Order: sequence, then structure tokens, then C-alpha cells
Amino acid sequence: MIKVFGHTAPDTDSTGSPIIWAWYLNEIRKTPAVAVLQGEPNTEAAWMLTRWDLTKPEIIADVAPGDDCVIVDTNNPAELPASIGQANVLEIIDHHLLAGGIKTGVPINITIRPLACTATIMHDLIGEEMERAPDAIKGAMLTCILSDTLEFRSPTTTPHDRAVAEKLAADLGLNVTDYAAQMFAAKSDVSAFDDQALLRMDSKEYELGGKQLRISVLETTAPQVLLDRKAALMAAMPAVAAADGADEVLLFIIDILKEEATLLIPNDFVRQVAERNFGAKVSGDSVVLPGIMSRKKQIIPALAG
Repeated sequence: MIKVFGHTAPDTDSTGSPIIWAWYLNEIRKTPAVAVLQGEPNTEAAWMLTRWDLTKPEIIADVAPGDDCVIVDTNNPAELPASIGQANVLEIIDHHLLAGGIKTGVPINITIRPLACTATIMHDLIGEEMERAPDAIKGAMLTCILSDTLEFRSPTTTPHDRAVAEKLAADLGLNVTDYAAQMFAAKSDVSAFDDQALLRMDSKEYELGGKQLRISVLETTAPQVLLDRKAALMAAMPAVAAADGADEVLLFIIDILKEEATLLIPNDFVRQVAERNFGAKVSGDSVVLPGIMSRKKQIIPALAG
């Protein structure tokens, strides 16, 4: 049985894309496969599962030696199971930069394309067989694309992502704006999560100037709900960093509607990052970064600059 999974701290794309590809392997390629997750899905991903009556995949802590695996929505070993090097990786489907570090026993299929969403790539790979996809698979695909593109607001969005999403919405009889509003409302409801969980909800590891950083992003249509927890979130950062082997946690609160980010400033290091890497003038414990929407295309390149 092939295990299909994405990165740790699964967002909508890393929840939906394993489900989509497992469907394709089972129904089209006639190869037994199962979608699994590396952690609890975020609120938007959980909403997607309920909205389309999809079973939440099993959450795994690791893979076993020799397990057949397909990796989606990442190719970074830091975001994969600890024993991935002992597993039998069969395929990688991703839309992130090539991180390197994964070794395979034999040549494999690797598809990495400069699109906003893994689900868009899967739509293309499935091709004409998409006509056989049930509404739940199309719905998951649409949700992934609208999530990763922030309803086409993110600079990662390509015309092809938009065209695929609009086709899926038409097939499903959905209005994109209305559907995205429901998604983002679910994404913005973080009342059930404690501060440490929020800092890890959508985060990736990154090295800058010899420091290990956890870059956390929270996308919301209700930023004030998170800003009201600003002091508690900053107080939780040292414990999260220590537990995760990081030196610092950087939290960007993305306002989807205003198309801007607020970076919390817990200390002088983050203040210097804001001023040096983003050209911001910091006068308090947070700073607004106009136009910043994408970790992949804006935040990480700015940190590397």
C-alpha cells in the first residue's frame, strides 16, 4: 500500500493533495494507495474535509523501512518523516524550490512546476481522467488552489492556477468568491488553538545568517483576533523555538483582504530583520508590511537578500 503525504503541519494543500493523488492511484492507476498526514490539518483543511465529506487521513509519526511512499507539496527532508531515507520513495509532486537531500534506491518520477499549488499540477497530470473524478476530489482540488493562491491575491498565482480553479468551480456549480469567503472564514477561526499551536500551524524552517528560524504564517480575514493575542504569542515564541531546535520564531499575520502582513517584533533580532530585510521602520512590537502575502515568493526571498 503506497502512503501519500505532504509536509508536517499540514495546510489545505498538504491535506487535499494526498487525498487527490491517492484517489488517482487507486481508481485510475489501479495501484493501492492511502493518503496520510503528518499532523492535524489546520482549520481550513478540516473545513474542506467536512464540506466535501472526505475522511480525515490517518496521522502518522514516521514511516517504516521499505514503505512505498509518494511525497507531495514538499521535497524538503526537514518537513518529512525522520525515516524517509529508509523508505521507498516512488514519486515526488511539488511546487516549491528543489531543496535536495532525498535519496532514492532507483530512479523515480519527479514533477516540480512553478505553479501556486500542488493540486494544479495534479490536475494537469491526471489530464482527461479528471472527467472520472467525483465532486469531492474536484472540490478538494478547488479548495487547495484557492487556499494557496488566497483567491488569486497571492503573487504566486499563475494564469493557469486561476483557469483550473475557475473550471473546477464551474463544474461544481460554485461561485468562486462565495466559496472562498467560506474557506477563509474557517481559516480565520483559531479560537480552539493555543499560542504554541498557532505558531506551528503553518510554519517552515529556514536558516539565515547561521540562525535556524521557524517562519510562521497565519492567513486570515480577521487579523485583529490574532493581534489581540499578540503578547501571548510573543511570550510563547522562546518555548516553541527551544522545543523545535530553532533560534527564533518569526510570525507573519497575513491580512487576506487588505493584502498586507503584520510581523510581530518580540526582540531586537526580529526588529533588525524587519528593518534590514523588509525596509520597515519599527517603533513598537509589530510592524505592517504592505503587499506582503507569500512566504515562498516574498518573505523567504527578502530574508535571503
